[in-house]
Amino acid sequence: MELAVLKATVGQMREKYTFSERRACRVMRLAVTTYRYRSQRTDEPLRTKLVELVPEKPCFGYRRLHVLLRRSGEHVNHKRRHRIYREAGLRIRRKRRKHCVREGKPLVARTAANQEWTLDFAHDAVACGRAIRVLSVVDAYTRECLVRGVDTNFASRRVTRVLEQIVSERGVPQAIRCDNGPELTSRHFLAWCVERQIGVATHPAGKPTQNACIESFHGRMREECLAVSWFQNLFDARRKIAAWRKEHNEERPHSSLGYKTPKEFAATEAASFYIAQRGAGDSNAVPCPSRSPIPAQTGEGSSGSLSYSHMNESRGQVAYSTAVVPNQQPSYSGMSY
Repeated sequence: MELAVLKATVGQMREKYTFSERRACRVMRLAVTTYRYRSQRTDEPLRTKLVELVPEKPCFGYRRLHVLLRRSGEHVNHKRRHRIYREAGLRIRRKRRKHCVREGKPLVARTAANQEWTLDFAHDAVACGRAIRVLSVVDAYTRECLVRGVDTNFASRRVTRVLEQIVSERGVPQAIRCDNGPELTSRHFLAWCVERQIGVATHPAGKPTQNACIESFHGRMREECLAVSWFQNLFDARRKIAAWRKEHNEERPHSSLGYKTPKEFAATEAASFYIAQRGAGDSNAVPCPSRSPIPAQTGEGSSGSLSYSHMNESRGQVAYSTAVVPNQQPSYSGMSY
């Protein structure tokens, strides 16, 4: 039995059978000094830090609070932190909803960034009662919030302008997962996706769980930003939501990413992908133009130029084969997309 159970049993024997302390300990084979020992450790400093941190992050559970305190240099066992968290009455009461059992198709696991973006709208209102819409675009793999557009209305052309801005910074995704809203089923939006060879994955009406990534993101956004903020006007809403987006990408630990921030996770994955590609390139002895030395640094710029004899892009993977041709301009032949 555990020590706490043994001590409780000794106390019960003394009350019920009027045993002496030594006799009860001898029956339970417990040392008297062990029974009399009282811990001198105090949890007040850690309790005070938790109580001070909870008002700043009222939607964070003990796991995320543990990560934040560990970042600040407070290294304590997570079980002790959980015990103090429960004793202080800081638990978040979440309402458990009953859901009907539905059979759905399993989603394909994502293995790299820009394989799939999820897109959806959230709604709120400013102080005067005017409704506003928040356009959210999230990378399904890195969980990065790519953009947070806030306005009173979003037409399909406005949506494509926002997506065009993201594409210019991050590149073209393989697919976009969204619902069947009028902005996302218009001819303009579908033509924009076809022109850039982007697949559109729409889920049926009444089944938002097939786009669970953006639904989970909106749940956290509503708890941590929309429900606790008072927007005086549209510009105030844009400022506060943009600040929360930055906190989400750079400070908030994400449970599905090993309690890393989306920015940290994306940087780690980019570094591992770069190392893997370098290793594959060295083993296959195929130089890559994007990672080859700059001609101006090596002094080879005047002796020749690169000729791209073949380039094949298959949904995010690009294979290059190069050859050095002296005193010729770069020629592009055999390009297929």
